[in-house]
Amino acid sequence: MSLEIKTATIDPVRQTYAHIARRFGEKPASRYQEATYDAQAAVNFHYRPLWMPEKELNDPTHTALTMQDWYVLKDSRQFFYSAYVQNRAKMQDAAENNYAFFEKRGLGKLIDPDIQSQIIFSLLPLRHVEQTANLNMMSGSAYGYGTALTQACLYAAMDRLGMAQYLSRIGLMLDENSGESLARAKKIWMEDPAWQGVRALCEEMLVHKDWGELFVAQNLVADTLVNVVFYQKLDQWLLDNNARDISMLTEFMQLCLKDQAGWADNVLKTIAAENESNRALMSGWVEKWQEKTTQAYRPLIEALFEDGGAVIETVNGEMAKRAAKIGLTAKGE
Repeated sequence: MSLEIKTATIDPVRQTYAHIARRFGEKPASRYQEATYDAQAAVNFHYRPLWMPEKELNDPTHTALTMQDWYVLKDSRQFFYSAYVQNRAKMQDAAENNYAFFEKRGLGKLIDPDIQSQIIFSLLPLRHVEQTANLNMMSGSAYGYGTALTQACLYAAMDRLGMAQYLSRIGLMLDENSGESLARAKKIWMEDPAWQGVRALCEEMLVHKDWGELFVAQNLVADTLVNVVFYQKLDQWLLDNNARDISMLTEFMQLCLKDQAGWADNVLKTIAAENESNRALMSGWVEKWQEKTTQAYRPLIEALFEDGGAVIETVNGEMAKRAAKIGLTAKGE
């Protein structure tokens, strides 16, 4: 008895969804494309927002920026929910290992009490800044247009929430989970003169309406300053003062900021290249928020570093480099 096995090829009736095929042709699409493009409702809304009846539920006029097609603001990382969660899970595993090592070895006890106080003063109040960044990016997710942009804003917001939580854990490790350091940091945030400009800046950003301007202010201006001041200059100061182990606790924040900067720069570059009106608006926003941010952080920078002026120059130089790559101008060029 012989057994004959035959094979048959079954061609699918269609390769992908019709709306994806209209954009990319009748061919297999990536999971990112199917999860992203034209996923946002654009017509046939049942009602207008009661809190803003002049707008549609999804409305591109929440910003002064204009685009022919908002879906060109694609995420080069190809993040949809599953891809984002898997990527960040790996990062979190590494961060948790660092925190567990720090705690198991009792490395916090090796840090001089005066240096611990400086960490509480300089680093822990930053968790409130990160909470502001979380809400700023949530604004982009809520009022932005096109799933390519809004889902990436949501992921960025979740990153910032995680960064705020990890900063809080640094305090808990220093005070052995008593919460005393966080109470001190909150008092510093609310009352210390060096932080009041930063707090006022955060409050101003929280009530700003134009998500596009807020995107520029947060991702290009504020994040550049935070990265240079806290994760470069302050990190080096801690290294010089025998508190190098704190660096392993801030590695997650540094990686997130680097990742978000690459995504944000691509988005801003695409928007700036769309038309001259966008470029002019964005250049004006950079100048406006760079001045506000520098003025807000100057007292804190001068309190943290003897060469505060040089630190601000470094920030301006880094901001000018990023702006130039995007096609904009910034102070420091």
